[in-house]
Amino acid sequence: MENYTSKLSLVETQIAIKFVKDTFQQLLAKKLNLLRVSAPLFVLSTSGLNDGLSGTETPISFNVKEYDENIEIVHSLAKWKRMALAKYNFAHNSGLYTDMNAIRKDETVDFCHSIYVDQWDWEKVIQESDRNLSHLKKVVKSIYSCIYTLKNKVNAKYPILNLDLPKNIYFISTKQLEKKYPNLTRKERENTICREHRAVFLYQIGGNLKDKLPHDSRAADYDDWKLNGDILLYYDLYDMAFEISSMGIRVNKDSLVKQLKAKHEEYKLENDYCKSILNDAIPLSIGGGIGQSRLSMYMLKKAHIGEVQVSIWPKDEIKQLEKKNIHLL
Repeated sequence: MENYTSKLSLVETQIAIKFVKDTFQQLLAKKLNLLRVSAPLFVLSTSGLNDGLSGTETPISFNVKEYDENIEIVHSLAKWKRMALAKYNFAHNSGLYTDMNAIRKDETVDFCHSIYVDQWDWEKVIQESDRNLSHLKKVVKSIYSCIYTLKNKVNAKYPILNLDLPKNIYFISTKQLEKKYPNLTRKERENTICREHRAVFLYQIGGNLKDKLPHDSRAADYDDWKLNGDILLYYDLYDMAFEISSMGIRVNKDSLVKQLKAKHEEYKLENDYCKSILNDAIPLSIGGGIGQSRLSMYMLKKAHIGEVQVSIWPKDEIKQLEKKNIHLL
């Protein structure tokens, strides 16, 4: 990327960020029948509610005087949301969304990754008959329609951005993608398919491909690896696939046990969250996270996520970015 200049000033950017976030969450809530709820910044370590991500990241933890137990800053609310569905007694085909703020200290920081994570976490109740690819794709199409409508609204308000997305999203599984591009790396496969279709839902992430490795690592205890995926948009600025959302139909009793065994994590079956699934104490659900800064960065055609969120960056990097006309908040 050369000769970059932000199409919006700093003040215009702040106004536009609010417009993007306000507009999208209203569209999402209406389309998926979601109620906004409050959510935790931290959980007890023993609860099993924190998102394990790929399984190698360590959460920030601390203690307070009133508790003997360790407390963790959340990585995401993937599991907490499903427990909340039961607490609020949501009916079938209704659910919740919330502003999720997290710190991921082990994140590899670059132009689209920050240790500060902000996203809309959402979850809704489904039935056993909904646990299939057809229902997953139906929900993906609904979410993408919100992204597409947002694109049109942003273009109308800021014509200089001239955003371009297809009306429909393209679906492909990780195994189909592997078969299509067997000699490419995982990331190269994503970039190539997004370059061709511009909006892609890549599904079935977590299970092994032909080389006995997954397309990407996924925690074993919330997404069903056969019924999950990522929404990827083609980002012209970097000629690459740009992940906006990770989502999926959540594990039931069978897939929970099977996936934990596959990762040799059967010990997790003893935590309260897993027990609630095994005991049918929480509903079957579908859910995901949609990056707020990611979506803002994409819609406002920014070169760095630090142009739409405030985080910590190396001083040398800040100076180098300023030379490229990239000014972080």
